This record gives sequence, C-alpha cells and structure tokens, in this order.
Amino acid sequence: MATKTKDIKELTVAELQNRLRELKQESLNLRLQKATGQLENSARIRIVRRESARVQTALTAKRNA
Repeated sequence: MATKTKDIKELTVAELQNRLRELKQESLNLRLQKATGQLENSARIRIVRRESARVQTALTAKRNA
C-alpha cells in the first residue's frame, strides 16, 4: 500500500534512505516479474515509482533544510 505524503514527511533522513532502498528493490523485483510474465498486478509498478519519487522529494527537502 502506498504511504501518505504526510507520513513520509514525518520520517527521519535515515528512515527515508532505508525506505528508498526498499522501494528500489521492490521496483527491481516487479520489473523482473514483468519480464518473465509472472507479474499479477501491473499497477503496482506505477505505485512504487510514484512513492519512490515522493520519498526522494522529502529526502531532498530534509537535506536542504
């Protein structure tokens, strides 16, 4: 399930970095599943990509603050 933007903004820099790492790993797994024809929920790729962008935005904002 996608995390709300409000919840993402409350995380620390270390937590954001960890979450980003998890999302990148999930994205890789989803792409591999798609390539091998095992992907059941193709919408999950879009959800993970958008959540990754939200985390990256929050991480940049915290680093520049």
